Amino acid sequence: MLKSFPHLNRFFICLALFLSAGTTLAQETVLKVEIDPAITFQTIEGFGASDAWTCQFAGLWPAEKRDRMADLLFSTQTTKTGQPLGIGLNMWRFSIGGGSAAQGKASDIGDEWRRQYAFLQPDGTYDWNAMPGQTWFLKAAQNRGVKQFIGFVNSPHVLFTKNGKAYSTDGNCNLNFDKLPQFADDLANTIKGIKKTTGIELNYLSPANEPQWKWNEHNQEGCPYNNTELAQLYKGVNEALVKNRLKTKIQIGEAGQLDYLYDKGNPTKGNQVQQFFNSSSPNYVGNLSNIDQSISGHSYFTTSPVEKFISVRKKTAEAVAQIRGLRYWMSEYCVLGDEVLKGEKRDLGMVTALFIARLIHHDLVISNATSWQWWLAVSAGDYKDGLVYIDKNKTDGQVYDSKLLWALGNYSRFVNPGSKRLQVKTLGTDVPQVDVSSFQQNRKIVTVVVNPTENDLDLNMQVKGNNQSFIQTYVTSDQYSLSPYKQYRDTKHVRIPAKSVTTVISN
Repeated sequence: MLKSFPHLNRFFICLALFLSAGTTLAQETVLKVEIDPAITFQTIEGFGASDAWTCQFAGLWPAEKRDRMADLLFSTQTTKTGQPLGIGLNMWRFSIGGGSAAQGKASDIGDEWRRQYAFLQPDGTYDWNAMPGQTWFLKAAQNRGVKQFIGFVNSPHVLFTKNGKAYSTDGNCNLNFDKLPQFADDLANTIKGIKKTTGIELNYLSPANEPQWKWNEHNQEGCPYNNTELAQLYKGVNEALVKNRLKTKIQIGEAGQLDYLYDKGNPTKGNQVQQFFNSSSPNYVGNLSNIDQSISGHSYFTTSPVEKFISVRKKTAEAVAQIRGLRYWMSEYCVLGDEVLKGEKRDLGMVTALFIARLIHHDLVISNATSWQWWLAVSAGDYKDGLVYIDKNKTDGQVYDSKLLWALGNYSRFVNPGSKRLQVKTLGTDVPQVDVSSFQQNRKIVTVVVNPTENDLDLNMQVKGNNQSFIQTYVTSDQYSLSPYKQYRDTKHVRIPAKSVTTVISN
């Protein structure tokens, strides 16, 4: 019958299209949240990454390419169209090597990319030109606005270890404590030497890293410690800093797993918060002049299943909150692998980016981390451990950015040091997979939305007691790399694309 009435044919087609569009609108997910600037939590100190391993070579690449790496990591500049040149990291971790690189093959560390140079030479003298690649990145970070620098140690210099290597032979502490004064003096000399040659004074010093592990596989530098040994180490380093009149603060903990901060059922290596900051503990160091009132842990091996993911972070926050004035840093993470995502194989796309964005959210919102730091800023491996990737070539090659880099940038670029985390409540229908966090500095509110779902969201964002009249969004997705997306005059209908990390800046 319709063949006889072509106009009716067109009518029914249009009606079908209209009804189909209406169905789509009805099914569109609306997420309504309330942000309360009167209820605040931790003050954010910054976001960072480390120069470990790769930067010793990448810092010697042709100027144009190493500048591109540095811009991607540290720049706060934009193109004429508003596209950020980089993610604006504001913390930089400088690896103070144990001298394994100078030993070459005799270090027993087979991969030269995992050996580390040191300013202290085998004959006991100092060569301040011994680490040119890392020093270049140190200065490149400062030139692009980075103001917070952390020196960290994986192994004491081989001159001060029991076996003369930068790893443990037997899985026990490899530091020769008879040489602790010399090791501590070396760290003080390194801080002074860096300042003299670059003008940069390290704000923090982390003398031990992941002390719970045995570090006996000799595939990278590392040194185990129990809590008693760590307390002795911290006291010795504190004494050297005081003697040399250095302001550098000692950053302690660096637990290989978050649960070592509060328990882990290990009386000699766990419960670090109470061990080091409870005045009744025999390992108490919280009253030492140069001890920073913070403790750090690494988010490895605690990301699945969901129940563990949440509970470990709650317990971390609770443990830190028991010590008045103590702050918590999440100071290292990359994808080593769990039930959800494996570490093997480089991923420049959104799968890893969304996984890490959700992790950052939970470390900030549940654990109350004041700082969040990634492991390798630059990686040459076929692994999910880098923000920027390069070819495994010591002199030249290609530079590759990643969506993970830009996803981290939703936090590091816009959530500035000094920002306060705000309370966020979901009103009405909850979308369990979507994570929303919000931060304020002065009048500006920065809200980060992680949407791993297949659907776009319509975000209705109410700021309690404060109408927002100008809104700019930035999106990281398959299509965008922290790119300026849309502007609004209110926060009632803010588009959050599917499979994206979106920053909503409002005032």
